[in-house]
Amino acid sequence: MAWLMTWLSGAATASAQAVAQDAPRTFTISPGERFTEKSGEALYNASCAGCHMPDGKGAQGAGHYPALADNPAVESAPYVIVNVLHGRNAMPSFGDEMNDDQVAAVVNYTRTHFGNRFTGNVTPSQVRSLR
Repeated sequence: MAWLMTWLSGAATASAQAVAQDAPRTFTISPGERFTEKSGEALYNASCAGCHMPDGKGAQGAGHYPALADNPAVESAPYVIVNVLHGRNAMPSFGDEMNDDQVAAVVNYTRTHFGNRFTGNVTPSQVRSLR
């Protein structure tokens, strides 16, 4: 019987590890850990979509998660950069978990998707200046 319990325990651990590897990451990240995603879309899906929704339309429930879709406030690149870097209200900051290239990528993605068609790409140097 002991061998069966040991085998079941090992199988459960392997199964949990496989599920964890396949699961998409949300913005929950341990201190000192950094996002590895590089594209704006991947970064949005890993850090923003959990609250602002995959379609950028936001949500309301346990909290208010504003829509990024068709949002005129997203036109102001510095506004979006500062929010990503430092957070806003209940939104966590991502400045310690994303480098300047990643922040620029997710800001550019947000400003050019979900019905947003704002011009002017954000550069990593702009991000660096607002850190």
